[in-house]
Amino acid sequence: MTDPASWPTGREIVLELPTDLGSIEHAVEYVIDRCEACANYAHRFKFNFRVSLAEALSNAMMYGNGFDPEKRVRVEVTVRDGAVTARITDQGCGFDPSCVPDPTAPENLLKVGGRGLFLMRNLLDEVRFNDQGNSITLILKLEEASGLEGGVQA
Repeated sequence: MTDPASWPTGREIVLELPTDLGSIEHAVEYVIDRCEACANYAHRFKFNFRVSLAEALSNAMMYGNGFDPEKRVRVEVTVRDGAVTARITDQGCGFDPSCVPDPTAPENLLKVGGRGLFLMRNLLDEVRFNDQGNSITLILKLEEASGLEGGVQA
């Protein structure tokens, strides 16, 4: 029997989540706990990927599905070719990501919105959207651990 906490390279996790913000933490932990192949990249994976996946899921539920409890969010995660990839798809109409204002611009500092996308783009190696704008793909390359992997060294 395979250890349920293992997730070898090339395998895929697929989740269908209700539009319920309370389901995000459990789903993110489920994915993080099963990535055996990501153990050598603990800091980047457990922080960067965790934050980005949680942001993508909350955006899909809030903006994509408009909190509609009848709609679902699909999550597909793979570890392949030296990267962990997650595709999050909602049942909304989509949006144009190029129209999201830069939250760091002086005129937007006090405005709500755009911060999650900003975080994802800065924490991950790639962030892509489908043409419709209702599916985001998050890519984190699993590079060799550096001497600073565990934190700041003196």
